[in-house]
Amino acid sequence: MTLRDRLQAALKDAMRAKEVERLSTLRLINAAIKDREIALRGTGAEEVVSEAEITAILSKMVKQRQESARIYEEGGRLELAEKELAEIKVIEEYLPRQLAGAEVDAAIAAAIAAAGAASIRDMGKVMAVLKAKHTGQMDFGAVGPRVKDMLN
Repeated sequence: MTLRDRLQAALKDAMRAKEVERLSTLRLINAAIKDREIALRGTGAEEVVSEAEITAILSKMVKQRQESARIYEEGGRLELAEKELAEIKVIEEYLPRQLAGAEVDAAIAAAIAAAGAASIRDMGKVMAVLKAKHTGQMDFGAVGPRVKDMLN
């Protein structure tokens, strides 16, 4: 079952179960995917969003909600922060499992070997290998400094 099919099935299940918060989050996910498909129409590229692109959309949605939750907490709007955190939980159900610290280090070492990286100048190659293999499984903002340390 593809990720898109899982999302559609979950949407129908949430409607049947009258899970209002979950339903609204799933609708937001579907809207983001549909927006991406509409953006692709004019480019002449494949009009169907791939699994990797859906994973990237979901990752972006999680990051946006994390930032919003942080801002709401700083502003004392805890009810809004809780809503954002609840949406994150629903979105993360459809993301691949996040790699733990040792797994991330192993993935970085494998990417360095695969890219044949020897210095910090090869960091872009390493990051490209990591993104190709581990999209949605790690936070690339946090991985960048670790890659830099391993290349030094």
